[in-house]
Amino acid sequence: MNDSPSVADEQTAPSPRIERVGRMSLSGERTLGLSATARARIAAVVFWGNLICQIGIIVSGGVVRLTSSGLGCSTWPNCEPGQFTPELTMESGIHPFIEFGNRTLTGVLGIFAAALLLIALLWLRHKGRGMRWLALTPLAGTALQAIVGMVVVKADLHPGVVSPHFLISPVLVALSTLLLYRLYDGDAPRRRSVVPTAMHWMSWALGVIGFAILVLGTLVTGTGPHSGDDVHPERLPFDPRTISWLHADAVMLFCGLLVGLLIALHLIGAQRPARRAAWGLVGVTAIQALIGYTQYFTGLPELLVGFHMLGAGLFAAGIAWVAVSLYTWDSPSPDLHGSVPAEATAGTDTTTAPGRSAR
Repeated sequence: MNDSPSVADEQTAPSPRIERVGRMSLSGERTLGLSATARARIAAVVFWGNLICQIGIIVSGGVVRLTSSGLGCSTWPNCEPGQFTPELTMESGIHPFIEFGNRTLTGVLGIFAAALLLIALLWLRHKGRGMRWLALTPLAGTALQAIVGMVVVKADLHPGVVSPHFLISPVLVALSTLLLYRLYDGDAPRRRSVVPTAMHWMSWALGVIGFAILVLGTLVTGTGPHSGDDVHPERLPFDPRTISWLHADAVMLFCGLLVGLLIALHLIGAQRPARRAAWGLVGVTAIQALIGYTQYFTGLPELLVGFHMLGAGLFAAGIAWVAVSLYTWDSPSPDLHGSVPAEATAGTDTTTAPGRSAR
């Protein structure tokens, strides 16, 4: 006898109770005694905190490199053999503290990533299995970063290892941007396109070229003067000027494609989120290009290189923002899940039972 549910049973099964706070929808189950307003605030802090920390780890890693603190801690996970935290000495100065600070931020990021996954499992299950799998990536990626960081220390900051260590972070920034967008966009488990298919191909091309720009950027850094440690100045065997030109050429190709996508979005009268995301990416790309050319012609000063690394994180987030804004997860019907908005005043939550709508 087959006890598995039939298609008809699945269609008539009661929908989960959903509570809404502004643009955010949360499951009414497993509330842990918290109101919808409180859960929405917690979710916002965790999802935003995860994205900010993902970008922040790029910046802190840049500070490690630019201050030559890459081997401020000689072992991993301890800072020194038998010593987990750094100690101030005349020989090492503040370098161990800078390196250990970067490791500590990784720990903070791990906490945010774990909390994000927990929130997705408890309060965002109605957004579909894809959302839950996506919520796992920051935690898995952070663990991978920790392992690669150990290899970087063991390899004495060889640039061939340092570059992949950096490139994982922009990918995690992009995935964290997708998660943040999904938190607010809608509660349907499947996405719906809001633009013609050709524009999705353009956004995918932007992603591919954008990642190539980041790869070439790491090669430029790997041939430049900032090795991350004064004792191990090994650099990649490429001509810095040639790699820089290739990097700039890829940026120009990216800009041309981005302008084409922006014009197409305006011609078809695309929704405001898509146009706003494209304009945001235009702004980030323009600033990045300005900083990049300035640092090239001024001898790669540490401060400008640091800002350029911050821009790399924002650049990755901008590409993901454009790509995800071409879809929506809004439900076709406002009563698909039998949900009603939570009261914005006095912190009172208004919910409906499954299958019933509010009047």
